[in-house]
Amino acid sequence: MTPLDRLLRRPRPDLTVPGTPLVRADRRLFLRGGLVAAGSLALGGCDISDNPQVESILGGISRLNDRVQGALFGGTRLAPTFAVSEITPDFPFNAYYLASKIRVIDGSTWKLELAGLVADKAPWTLDRLRTLPQEAQITRHVCVEGWSAIGQWSGVPFRTFLERIGADTTARYVRFACGDDYWTSIDMPSALHPQTILALDYAGAPLPPKYGFPVKLRIPTKLGFKNPKHIMAITVTNDYPGGYWEDQGYNWFSGL
Repeated sequence: MTPLDRLLRRPRPDLTVPGTPLVRADRRLFLRGGLVAAGSLALGGCDISDNPQVESILGGISRLNDRVQGALFGGTRLAPTFAVSEITPDFPFNAYYLASKIRVIDGSTWKLELAGLVADKAPWTLDRLRTLPQEAQITRHVCVEGWSAIGQWSGVPFRTFLERIGADTTARYVRFACGDDYWTSIDMPSALHPQTILALDYAGAPLPPKYGFPVKLRIPTKLGFKNPKHIMAITVTNDYPGGYWEDQGYNWFSGL
C-alpha cells in the first residue's frame, strides 16, 4: 500500500449534514480521478506526514487539475435546470460559520465596490442593479460537504454586468470580497457563462440574509463554496486571487 493509499483510507469527518459549519478538509481529499493515480505513482516511498516534498507534489497535481478542468470547461455547456416542483423545501443555509452568526447588511446603504481591470469603477446600489436585465434559474447547489439542494434564483447575468462596467473580459480572474469576511475567485470563462448571475432574489423575493443579501453569486457550474454571499466588492485581475478555502488546499477551479 502506497503512502497516498494509506492517507485516503484515513477516517474522514462527517461532512454530510447541511447547515453545519464547513470542516477544514485536507487538500489531498480533493484531488480527482487519474490525477490522484498520478500522485500515487509520484509519491511511492514517501512519508506522507508533513513532508515538504509531498506537499509540493500534491500542490503541483492540484494546479494541473485546475488547468485540466479549465481546458475542459465549456462556455456554453449548461448545468441542469429543474421544475418548480423539484425545488428543495427550506433551502439549507451554508457557510463557514454557524447560522447564529449570519451577517445582516443594510441594503439602503450598501454599495458594490469595483476595482482592477474595469473602465467604470463607480459603486453600484441595489436599485441600480435592478435596472439591468434580470434572469431566473432553478438549479442545483452542490456542496463539497456531500449534500445538494435545488433552489430558484434570479438576478443580473454576470456577463451583462461585466460588459456594463467595461471589465476587461480577456483578464484571467474575478475576485469577490464579502460582508461575512469570506472571499473567493473564479476564472473569466466561468464569469461569462450564461448561467452565472448576480442573484438578487430567491423564490421571487429579495434574498434573505441567510441566502446572501444583498447580492450573491450564483454559479451552478461550480461547487457551492465558489458561490459567495453578501458580496461587497468585485475585482477583475490577472493576478491569482486565491480564496478563503482555496488558500487552505481546496481545488481552485472546482467545476461540476
